[in-house]
Amino acid sequence: MSEAPSTARSGFGPTPSASSGRARSDRGSEGRPATKVIPFDEYELARISDADQRDAWVEIDLSAVRYNAAALRRLLSPRARLMATVAADACGHGAVEVAKAVVGAGADRLVVSTVSEGVELRKAGLTVPILLMSQPPAASIPLLLAYDIVPAVYEPDFAVAYGEKADLHGMTARFQLAVDTGMNRIGVRYEDVVEFLYQVSFHRALELEGVFTEYATADYPETLDFQLQTKRFIEAVEAIGMAGFDPGVVHAADSAALIRYPAAHFNAARTGMALFGLHPCPETHELVELRPSMSVHARIVDVRQPGVSEGVSHGLRYRSPGSVKVCTIPVGYADGLRLGLSGNTDVIVRGHYFRQVGEICMDHCMFEVDLRRSAVREFVNPQVGEEVLVIGSQGIAQITIDEMAEKLGTSSREIAIGFGQRLPRVYR
Repeated sequence: MSEAPSTARSGFGPTPSASSGRARSDRGSEGRPATKVIPFDEYELARISDADQRDAWVEIDLSAVRYNAAALRRLLSPRARLMATVAADACGHGAVEVAKAVVGAGADRLVVSTVSEGVELRKAGLTVPILLMSQPPAASIPLLLAYDIVPAVYEPDFAVAYGEKADLHGMTARFQLAVDTGMNRIGVRYEDVVEFLYQVSFHRALELEGVFTEYATADYPETLDFQLQTKRFIEAVEAIGMAGFDPGVVHAADSAALIRYPAAHFNAARTGMALFGLHPCPETHELVELRPSMSVHARIVDVRQPGVSEGVSHGLRYRSPGSVKVCTIPVGYADGLRLGLSGNTDVIVRGHYFRQVGEICMDHCMFEVDLRRSAVREFVNPQVGEEVLVIGSQGIAQITIDEMAEKLGTSSREIAIGFGQRLPRVYR
């Protein structure tokens, strides 16, 4: 008696359903659907990258990241450490890839905002010191110790719990003291730092590795509050030293302060957005050359020529003047192209600017191409499949994240993070 043939299939061959030519989903005795047999090889499916699944993507230029890191490093004294902030997935640029690039370019330490961000870097093989710029829940202490992540500390109960867990396993609980000098967000008040250290220094496992503060106005034109915070921080660090504690790594400067205020460098400085070529404020443009590292690309998926007064997109707020082509690209506000930019941004095709028109949708937006011939401009007639720049430069045409942020009255970080959340990333 011959053995019944197997119903399993792989590749692009015939499916189990000879009559229909498609995979069949029968129902079992209890009416539940049976497992479908996929008529494609799983290896072949896995080879289809994220970038091949959409006609829109983000490109990250790691050479620009390395250039920016080196340029910022040159602003510091030779003995000062460069600390690279790669929180929020490195502002949408990809934390692991960026971390490897900046460490190779001279960054001494990495800075994160959450425990999981630090664990991700360790699992990716990064071995440089990692600072968590917040005090996490006590339940996460085993992760801090297991993955050698140094937390910010500003509450005695957490410090003691951290020390106890480390001592239980014969480990050292290294921490950095967060000092509140006027931002009033987190940290021990600058006038209370010595008292705090006396409260926790009895624990043999605790080790003070560094002291830091965060500026509230380093990226603002007004400098009085910045100067006051610097003065308070210096007083706190000096008091720590006079009390017999080694402050260790002392840092306050963010990207803006690193570029604008050399006196705030101390023996280390943190930088995040400047690594990605994003200027923290108008004043920094003249002080250092930075190269944008993120560009946003798409391909045209639809073209049409609406008649005079025909509307486009939700609300039909844009009406065709006639003699125009409206092109659609698959980038919308879910991808980071903010709704507030509707009708107030451009795209670039073949080195020429074209106006975005109509309300930006969740997954798409449209732009207008004037089809009238003119002696003063080159005639461009984009087609389906043609590449479009949403962010980036081509020839003399350039659209930057900084410009978008200025139009929206927000931070360049917020714009970059938005583009990095859903669009597939390609590194070069």
